[in-house]
Amino acid sequence: MLDEPLTFPMPNTGLFDPPEEVLRMREGRPIARVRYPDGALGWIVTRHASVRMVLSDRRFSARKELRSSPLSSVRDTTPAMPGMFTAMDPPGHSRYRRLLTGQFTVRRMRRLTSRVAQVAEEHLDRMVQAGPPVDLVRAYATPIPTVMICELLGVPPEYREGFLHETEQMLRQNITPQEKRQTVARLTEYVGRLVRRKHEEPGDDVLGGLVGSGELTDQEAANMGFMLLAAGLDTTANMLGLGTLALLRHPDQIPAITDPDRVDNAVEELLRYLPIIPGTIRAALEDVEVEGVRVKAGESVMVSLPGGNRDPERFPEPDVLDLDREAGGQLAFGYGMHQCLGQQLARVEMKVAFPALFRRFPDLSLAVPVEEVPLRTDMVIFGVHALPVTWSRAC
Repeated sequence: MLDEPLTFPMPNTGLFDPPEEVLRMREGRPIARVRYPDGALGWIVTRHASVRMVLSDRRFSARKELRSSPLSSVRDTTPAMPGMFTAMDPPGHSRYRRLLTGQFTVRRMRRLTSRVAQVAEEHLDRMVQAGPPVDLVRAYATPIPTVMICELLGVPPEYREGFLHETEQMLRQNITPQEKRQTVARLTEYVGRLVRRKHEEPGDDVLGGLVGSGELTDQEAANMGFMLLAAGLDTTANMLGLGTLALLRHPDQIPAITDPDRVDNAVEELLRYLPIIPGTIRAALEDVEVEGVRVKAGESVMVSLPGGNRDPERFPEPDVLDLDREAGGQLAFGYGMHQCLGQQLARVEMKVAFPALFRRFPDLSLAVPVEEVPLRTDMVIFGVHALPVTWSRAC
């Protein structure tokens, strides 16, 4: 069956498994033909080694005007706007990345740990006051990364609900190109207002640092801030939501996430196991051999991050959730020059939020049958739309 081109979209197989096509490719077919919605033929790679190779090889471009999309039947041939570095190659990407790397320091992320703990406890207190059942997505999983990325960037509270709503709209799979452009325009306008304010009130935050660098136009700073907000809001929220569901379905694994000596590795394993992000697209700038197959110049390659994370050559028994597994090298944050800048913040949030949740509610359980949990099959980022939970006692 894999002799025929695969097609998009490829829905996840179940609660925690990547698409069936991705899982079947492990059986001796680590690269396969795929037809993109715009009609172009390209490729998909799923092996851990080939995923890393494509993401680190400069013969593959991240420029959006060169590649097809797995969601749109119309190729966007416009180059990335100034500052939108994730859709750029060097030297433009390198310049913006350098400026941001100076803002996302390990030291700054460590300072945020106590603030994450404070935000988590505040929302756990509210859950106790509200009483069960509650929707964990709205009560806990979404607020923590929303507050943290907004505070990190210097976004005042009155903007946050609007950012969250617009980001959710932008990540719908069925959004039209026109709707997406309008949503992006609204978000960048929001951030643009903040950037202009930073000239008068810089603040000790990322947007203030970007403006204060003197190396960016307001448009560049606004677009960079928009990209950081969009990336920082939805991904971690869905890791916390779907991750909690995974732990409730595997209660024998909960002691590892609440053990300070095991939590670091436990988070890496959740990142490996959960298929939150389907992958990313690259375009070949010249003919390149991948897994013994010639990828021609101009062809798009879907790099399956869940496929690489479920590669049995890299992770034995990859479909088993084992929080004591050595999960270093997982690909949830990508690889190479475009590896996620906010990964340390995401790790801090998960290392704090998961243990705090299960310590406060040691008998946390689903409030509905698992079949009634609404999955985000209609969104670019996979997870759960809601997670009704209950408990009988709180610590």
